[in-house]
Amino acid sequence: MRHPQEGAARLASEFSNGVPVINAGDGSNQHPSQTLLDLYSIFETQGRLDNLDVAFVGDLKYGRTVHSLAQALAKFDNNRFYFVAPEALAMPDYICEELDEAGVKYQVFSDMESVIPELDILYMTRVQKERFDESEYAHIKSAYILTAAHLSDARSNLKVLHPLPRVDEITTDVDKTPHAYYFEQVENGVYAREALLALVLNESL
Repeated sequence: MRHPQEGAARLASEFSNGVPVINAGDGSNQHPSQTLLDLYSIFETQGRLDNLDVAFVGDLKYGRTVHSLAQALAKFDNNRFYFVAPEALAMPDYICEELDEAGVKYQVFSDMESVIPELDILYMTRVQKERFDESEYAHIKSAYILTAAHLSDARSNLKVLHPLPRVDEITTDVDKTPHAYYFEQVENGVYAREALLALVLNESL
């Protein structure tokens, strides 16, 4: 179930009479089904879900995918997060408070380029134009556009992920680098959601 209202899937589950409700995105709150394929993509490329350096870039306030993924990765040991966003789109306080309680290390940055050499995973999201006036948007979006040149000092194992669709926050020259993994990530979404449906239908995997 996808719905623009935060908490819609939880509310629907209270009236579903035991029928499973899968949250496929509720407003700017959570997107747990996306997180399943994100975790699979990370494990597929890194061979682990712990001891990772992960940057979340762009709209961290309204980007539901980053909320769910940060909470999920916080359950694994020794992961380190880098939150890269304009101040107006910073990661919500409640997420940061949960990370503090769990002892997860995270740092906040406004500059993307400086953190790239430290990363295993670079998770890009778009800065939503509708949140800003034209002049402010033009300034902010340019700070969070990833090009192939930005990856010149990246770790060899770095993978760039994106929940898609992209606008212009990843240039097409990145597609040809060994770091790009967002198209495979989309394909993994088919498998992850098939598995999720099989589980709720009690089908054998």
